[in-house]
Amino acid sequence: MLRVAAFTGGENVPGARFRIRQHIPALQEIGVDLTEFAAPLGTYPPRSRLARPFWGVATLAARLPGILRSHGFDVTWLQREMLSKYVTLEPLTRAPRVLDVDDAIWLYRPGRFAPRLARLCAGVICGNTYLAEHFERWNANIAIVPTAVDTRRFTPAAPSEDLVIGWSGTSGGYEYFRPIETAFATVLQRFPRARLRIVSDRPPTFTHIPAERIEYIPWSPDNEVSVIQGMSVGIMPLLDTPWDRGKCSFKMLTYMACGIPVVATPVGMNADVLAAGDCGMGARSVDDWVDALTALLRDRNLAQACGRTGRQIIVERYSSEVVAPALKQALTRFAGR
Repeated sequence: MLRVAAFTGGENVPGARFRIRQHIPALQEIGVDLTEFAAPLGTYPPRSRLARPFWGVATLAARLPGILRSHGFDVTWLQREMLSKYVTLEPLTRAPRVLDVDDAIWLYRPGRFAPRLARLCAGVICGNTYLAEHFERWNANIAIVPTAVDTRRFTPAAPSEDLVIGWSGTSGGYEYFRPIETAFATVLQRFPRARLRIVSDRPPTFTHIPAERIEYIPWSPDNEVSVIQGMSVGIMPLLDTPWDRGKCSFKMLTYMACGIPVVATPVGMNADVLAAGDCGMGARSVDDWVDALTALLRDRNLAQACGRTGRQIIVERYSSEVVAPALKQALTRFAGR
């Protein structure tokens, strides 16, 4: 067995849940014994600047027991940095180390900690090719392993007669709606029974979309599957920025796993997923979004066909059963086994 100590960002951090924790049973079956050391106070600072120094000290102190225990393992797996935007206690963990990256973290501070973190590690596991192209500047040992979806949890449900355009994500993603908000207002006018479902940590505030046409649902681990299953179309708008090109398209993949057709901005990995099959439509302009959403809401046969194709793509390329062996291969190689 390859014994792996994995340091993650916390209990509900998506990267921890979906890039590491969900693979523990599958990895165990194929010879990797993984123990997670989740950050009890998280890796992201509180909003209050006065509280940040105290939080930082407490966060690092809470990491020390896990760091000491890591020296009883064969390899250390770092799910990003331990303290947001800094290299801190990582050099004290057991070497060899493997860095896992699912965002364009070199854009922070600006890029001073990411190269150092990459050089501390024997290899870097990147969530897509765009991230890999950047991190190979600092570490030649790169493995591309996408974020997986648990296809036993995220499954299709019986079709509903409701018309629901759905989006799930943190409230920081509301910025993606601003350039195309009028597209959703137009579509909702065309389909009086339709509504825009927002699943997030706080309600959105839109300018052009009537509040009564918005269905806000607070996100929780318990409802994250059912809220997607009730969508007619899943959306993933982005801006064409370096940060967005580094995204690993996870919300899009969860929609597809539930058999939901998608409309997404074809930027970065989104474009790669759309190119894998007829799972939905790409949209950049306001007109593109109006046309794509209208087509999928109007033609149920088209929407269901896209949903079936999307589900098949996830099962064949992005399921945990497919991704776990790729992770084992990368961890074994970087561990020098």
